Amino acid sequence: MAKNDPPQKDESAQVSRRDLFHVIGSVPAIAAVTAPLGIAQSPAEHAHATHGSSPASPNGPYQRKVFDDHQWRTVHVLCDLLIPADERSGSATQAGVPEFIDDWLDFRKQEDGDSNFMAQILGGLVWLDRESMHLFAKNFADTAADQQKQILDRIAWPERAAKAVQQWVAFFNKFRDLTVSGFFSSKMGIADLPYLGNRPVAEWKGCDPAVWAKIEDRMKNGYKGIGGEVKPWTD
Repeated sequence: MAKNDPPQKDESAQVSRRDLFHVIGSVPAIAAVTAPLGIAQSPAEHAHATHGSSPASPNGPYQRKVFDDHQWRTVHVLCDLLIPADERSGSATQAGVPEFIDDWLDFRKQEDGDSNFMAQILGGLVWLDRESMHLFAKNFADTAADQQKQILDRIAWPERAAKAVQQWVAFFNKFRDLTVSGFFSSKMGIADLPYLGNRPVAEWKGCDPAVWAKIEDRMKNGYKGIGGEVKPWTD
C-alpha cells in the first residue's frame, strides 16, 4: 500500500491497491473480471464512477502520473474504441479506465524497478500517431473512426498481422487487456456483467441444462480454448 493511502477500516473486507494489481497482473483479463466484489471495488484510486461521471479519490480529482495531455487524449480515444458505450452501460472512459491504466503503469514501474512496460505502452501510442500521420496527415485521436479502425485492424489480429508490426501487436494486446481489466473491475463493468458476487440466492434451481450439456461435452471431448487445446478430462 502506498504511504499516503488512507488506512482501511476493515481489513477483512477491504483489499489494498497493491493486492488488486497483483490479482489483475497474475491472471488473464477475463479471469480478473470475476474477482470478488470486495477486491474489484476497494482501492480508493480505482473507485470507478457510475455512468456519466469521472472517478475521484477522497483527496480530489485524479492526478495523472504517467500520461501527458496528448497521450491522455489518445488513451481516451483508444479505450472507447475498445469498449464503447451501448444500451447496457457507458464507455471505458466513463468507467474510469484511462485513470486505471495510468495508475497501473506507475505501479508497474515501482514494482518492476524499470520503465519497460510503460515504454511499451507509450511507444505504441507514438506508433499510432506515426501511422496516422503517414496515412491521413493527422494524429490518431483526430482521425475519423473508420480511419482509426483501419490502423487498428493491422495489429488487432495477431495471426493475420505482418511480421513488421508484431511489436505493435504485443502493445495492442496489452493495452486491450488493461482496458478490459479496468472496465470490468469498475462499478459500471460489474453491473454490466452482471456479477452477483456473494449475494444470497432465494432459490437455487441448478445449472441451466443447455450450459451443463456444453460443459459435459467439453469434459468428454476436449476443446480448443483461448490458451490452446484443452484435452478431455479423465478420472
